[in-house]
Amino acid sequence: MLETFEAGIELLGTEVKALRAGRTQLRDGYVRIEGGEAWLLQVHISPYEQGNRTNHEPDRRRRLLLHRREIEYLNGKVMQQGLTLVPLRLYLKGNRIKLEFGLGRGKKLWDKRHAIAERDARREAERIARAAMR
Repeated sequence: MLETFEAGIELLGTEVKALRAGRTQLRDGYVRIEGGEAWLLQVHISPYEQGNRTNHEPDRRRRLLLHRREIEYLNGKVMQQGLTLVPLRLYLKGNRIKLEFGLGRGKKLWDKRHAIAERDARREAERIARAAMR
């Protein structure tokens, strides 16, 4: 990550309760700047188990609470340099839930090929080790 930022999130009551219970998944999430606002997309917050019909939608868009200058700075970096905004962690700070996200550069094609080759080699070694144990 080149830089990290902290932002508040606009959440519903059942989302807060689900987050406090640790029922979230950031794996496929990303941050996008649209219309002068920052949005958290593709982050799954499971429905609150004791929630009723007013429970939240698990994969909805959530607005990030940032200053205008921060949003303009991030938008400039994303547009000019082709960087990406990736959520790193959700955490409690006092009574508030905060999102830490980073400004980073995506992998190049050769990086992806190298990672795939390493993963395949590790799997092959584990398969051989299991076969030798039998």
